[in-house]
Amino acid sequence: MDPIRVFVVDDHAIYRCGLAAVLAQEPRYRWVGEAMNGPDAVRLAPAERPDLVLMDIAMPGMSGIATMAALRETLPATRFV
Repeated sequence: MDPIRVFVVDDHAIYRCGLAAVLAQEPRYRWVGEAMNGPDAVRLAPAERPDLVLMDIAMPGMSGIATMAALRETLPATRFV
């Protein structure tokens, strides 16, 4: 079974680093990228084709909800948490 490709969007760098460390220990998951805000996620995530996006809802500027809506257009099969 192929690992689940994970992309993380959060404005807190320590949270992104912590998640990367945890996911690196689990062979079922593969870290494919990260973004610190909504616009970066919309620009970067489609190229990585993640299976799962872990999304912060409360980010400055573009909210997680707005980011998910934008990403749904280019990543219809991706799941969001």
